[in-house]
Amino acid sequence: MSAHITANWSYPTSFKLGRGRIKELADAAKSLGMRKPLLITDRGLATMAITTNALDILEEAGLGRAIFADVDPNPNEKNLAAGVKAFKDGGHDGVVAFGGGSGLDLGKCVAFMAGQTRPVWDFEDIGDWWTRASVEGIAPIVAVPTTAGTGSEVGRASVITNSETHVKKIIFHPKFLPGVVIADPELTVGMPKIITAGTGMDAFAHCLEAYSSPFYHPMSAGIALEGMRLVKEFLPRAYKEGTDLEARANMMSAAAMGAVAFQKGLGAIHALSHPIGAVYNTHHGMTNAVVMPAVLRFNRAVIEDKIARAAAYLGISGGFDGFYDYVLKLRSELGVPESLSAMGIKPDRIDELSAMAIEDPSAGGNPVAMTLGNTKALFKDCF
Repeated sequence: MSAHITANWSYPTSFKLGRGRIKELADAAKSLGMRKPLLITDRGLATMAITTNALDILEEAGLGRAIFADVDPNPNEKNLAAGVKAFKDGGHDGVVAFGGGSGLDLGKCVAFMAGQTRPVWDFEDIGDWWTRASVEGIAPIVAVPTTAGTGSEVGRASVITNSETHVKKIIFHPKFLPGVVIADPELTVGMPKIITAGTGMDAFAHCLEAYSSPFYHPMSAGIALEGMRLVKEFLPRAYKEGTDLEARANMMSAAAMGAVAFQKGLGAIHALSHPIGAVYNTHHGMTNAVVMPAVLRFNRAVIEDKIARAAAYLGISGGFDGFYDYVLKLRSELGVPESLSAMGIKPDRIDELSAMAIEDPSAGGNPVAMTLGNTKALFKDCF
């Protein structure tokens, strides 16, 4: 495969992958009927060259120049309210969601909430709550990922943290799925190593948990398996050599595949890392990587055969043990902390974190049923 990976997919939405394709941003916005889009990103990206370039492209095409970047690393309902106000005050008719998970999630949620009168918590991913939404006012979305991990660019949900309770809530609606994705690997070249590692391990966790989840969804299981293979082959390359565009493009594919796959379910890795991230503001992907080995041990009895099949596909010998050793080796190669203690977290709030973990929507997809007792033991094992 050449380093010039270019592809147009219509799965699960219109997906334009390839270097330099950010120049198609204005056309993508116009194809969804936008005349005055609002670019939404996080504070860290707001003044970076890739962001000002995207704004230039929109402006030169006659689509105006507007940015909202008041977004926290774990976006909350205050950021959301400010974003919706900026959208309405500016008379905007579409959103360019630009960035990593936080910029993408908030951008998608602003486009959605621009058409709602009810509070955002009414659309939490519970039962058919999404049917409460008024669909008329939902604005179209172009998603432009600048990291390769969350897969939020192909997701039908946003994670919004409740700033009062510090609980991360998953807000769901089918219309959260962006109309067009532009995945330009050149936008990910400037990612710091620690972010390349953390986001890449997030993609791996999505694929691993989706694959391990007991629910019946063979399409997702197949996608998860190939997603893990791409991470195995290309994440160490992207980490070592940030300008390796072939590795960067393949990691963008793996990230999107992880988010498509987790329709099948997530599990304890995410159920643990969501409360840790909400309480301690840690990086989500890096937290996933820290708790991953303990969760593999926790689930071993149920997933041993399944993981042995995955190991064979990934070219890893030794079945479950070989796979487990591979995960430890990958973590050390990427500089992942060995434990939650090494991340600087103290074990004094395990009871609270465990109570949050078993309430997390991801907990339901874990191969071993999570109870307060076994989750506390699992948390202790992570320190």
